[in-house]
Amino acid sequence: GSSNRHNPGFLLSESGAGQDQGWVYGFNLIYSGNHAGVVERTAEDLLRVQIGIHDHCFEWELLPDGEFETPEAVMTFSTDGLNGASQQFHHFIQNHIIRGNWRTKERPVKVNSWEGFFFDFTQHQLLQLAKQAKELGVELFVLDDGWFGKRNDDKAGLGDYQVNQKKLPHGLEHLSNQLNQMGMKFGLWFEPEMVNEDSDLYRNHPEYAVRIPGKEPTLGRNQLVLDLCQTEVQDYIIREVSAILDHCKVSYVKWDMNRHMSECFSTAISNQGEFYHRYMMGFYRVLGEIFWNRPDVLLESCSSGGNRFDLGMLCFSQQIWASDDTDPIERLKIQQGLSYLYPQSTFGAHVSSAPHQQTLRDTPLSTRFNVAAFGVLGYELEFKHLSKVEKKEVKDQIAFYKRHRKLLQFGKFSRIPTGKDNKVQWQVTNEDQSKAITGFYQTLSMAAESNDYLKVTGLDAKAMYQTKVQSQSLYIKRFGGLVKHLLPVKLKPEGLVLRTANKVYCMKEGTEEFEGTGECFKGGIQLNNQYLGTGYNDKLRLFGDFGSNLYLTTKTEE
Repeated sequence: GSSNRHNPGFLLSESGAGQDQGWVYGFNLIYSGNHAGVVERTAEDLLRVQIGIHDHCFEWELLPDGEFETPEAVMTFSTDGLNGASQQFHHFIQNHIIRGNWRTKERPVKVNSWEGFFFDFTQHQLLQLAKQAKELGVELFVLDDGWFGKRNDDKAGLGDYQVNQKKLPHGLEHLSNQLNQMGMKFGLWFEPEMVNEDSDLYRNHPEYAVRIPGKEPTLGRNQLVLDLCQTEVQDYIIREVSAILDHCKVSYVKWDMNRHMSECFSTAISNQGEFYHRYMMGFYRVLGEIFWNRPDVLLESCSSGGNRFDLGMLCFSQQIWASDDTDPIERLKIQQGLSYLYPQSTFGAHVSSAPHQQTLRDTPLSTRFNVAAFGVLGYELEFKHLSKVEKKEVKDQIAFYKRHRKLLQFGKFSRIPTGKDNKVQWQVTNEDQSKAITGFYQTLSMAAESNDYLKVTGLDAKAMYQTKVQSQSLYIKRFGGLVKHLLPVKLKPEGLVLRTANKVYCMKEGTEEFEGTGECFKGGIQLNNQYLGTGYNDKLRLFGDFGSNLYLTTKTEE
């Protein structure tokens, strides 16, 4: 199936093609099931490309006068390199794949409860998180896993939709009303395609689960897959999810799927070679019945993060959770990889805590935002654990994102070559070439590194532009033991005075401002020097490992 290792889309380029030059062909499939892409060069030096349903475990009996509809495929061609092909895909997806009232509507900034609480939360804790998020500018509160049945871990509850009364004694509708009174929209997590054996649904209807008769079923994350080949199962999911959406003022849904299929058998069909495709058609029916009838609900598809990111899902969900790995340095690779085929308006991208829960990498709060800003921004942490100055930085981040949200979500996206292995540069520009935002990222720093250059492409060559680096915080703790050489008094780097200072005070990173023509920016502007062990001043860029900046470029008055 469609997964983070085997996406249905791919690009073919001529030798020597780059981001902005060369012939590039792009292909993708509007389908979320098992797929195959085949590229073959013939003896006559012709290239044959095939893409469609994979023949593994697929066998369909087509009777005389019968019909079978294959998935649609899309192709693009560009003479302007990989960026050109990507931008054409992005335009097509935004205008012809995405549906509903959110198709061109700016997506809200959200906070998700998962990394802050996992399964362990109370209504009071949720409302406290929502209140703090609201004060910082967040617009949507999303309650993730753990709100239903006996869902205190991942061993029980899937398949049931009764609210967990111990956690939410007044129910979902009351929580939704509280959030709405606070000025927050309410979003909710579901995993409707799955069932735990420890659930009322499985105890009452074990036949709803996918399993091969006479064999012990294979569990994944302690759960089984529901058989969406069965109309009764489809109807159950449609009925239960729809009731909650309608009664609890849910404006956003995160639809998750957290295990692979390991059996393919359904009592609803006689030819088991039809299982995977009939499952997918049943799944599409479920999504259509629920969400096409509720176009105001914003749907974010998720499959453990990064799986099932494809054009088939984007026909129903306006965005997809790019990965459970929210480490920004990992996300540079993840989001850049997705950008070759999909627009940034479809990437769910969150700022989470550091050190990161999966990698233990300690990254600056600024970099976590600077990466997530090139997607649909969200936060996934407990704000109460942030210091006063960190909360101020988050508030400034959200304000910046809202001011430029249309550009960041729907602008023309480009990957800009830097010529260095430890640098990544992204850019979005608007249609009239009056504004651009550039993300400039460093992975590992090097001592006495050569100069960096900021290239901004896609501008009016003869017009004048001004570029400013966006202000971001520089915390004293970043200097570690160096502080004893900078201060008139000797203080312990981890002592009480500096620990207290880090909570209430921070400096600002170096300021940069440039003016020039669009042609000048296309060639590259030399940036200020990075920190070289020579102290601090407002001209230095103090990146270190995992540092980054955002640059706002605007056309000046003529």
